[in-house]
Amino acid sequence: MKIDTRNIKLVLKKLLNYFFKGLLVCLPILLTFYVVSSVVISVDKIIPIDIPGIGFLVVIVSVILIGWVGSSIISKPLFNIVDEFLSSLPFIKIIYTSVKDLMEAFVGEKKKFSKPVLVELTQGVFKPGFITQDDLNDISLPGLVGVYFPHSYAFSGNLFFIEKSKIKNYDGNPTNFMKFIVSGGVTEIGF
Repeated sequence: MKIDTRNIKLVLKKLLNYFFKGLLVCLPILLTFYVVSSVVISVDKIIPIDIPGIGFLVVIVSVILIGWVGSSIISKPLFNIVDEFLSSLPFIKIIYTSVKDLMEAFVGEKKKFSKPVLVELTQGVFKPGFITQDDLNDISLPGLVGVYFPHSYAFSGNLFFIEKSKIKNYDGNPTNFMKFIVSGGVTEIGF
């Protein structure tokens, strides 16, 4: 009895194709579920209560209340005192001010990722980024600006000092620009 290897190869090729299409459907859903559930479980462990999810709710409600209290006129001086105290401690100052500045860059009143730019690396090759400092004279780098280049598929990036002449301003929505960069350029968004 002769086995037709062409049919077997066709069937295997179709199965492999279906497998990859299945991954395309399942992986984003599973990864999203995994990340969200990991965050909820981690936050839930902060306040050890035997009922799953209650610790998470307590933490979220507490953060909202602290934000509300921190926004009121009465409590602002108290938060300023705590801020000044933490900003004056050696070593703690580096961590505290870095995290605070990063949070303010994304959600604070002083949003820093609001100036999207394209930097020409070589003739005709541009890298998208955001100006974080318009003037670096304070650190003895006149004529240079600070540009942050986010990494794709990560919450990290690199800071470069670049000549102003190499920068092309981008007049689009900064949030959409960031989504486009972080997705590796595959997200379809309206610029």
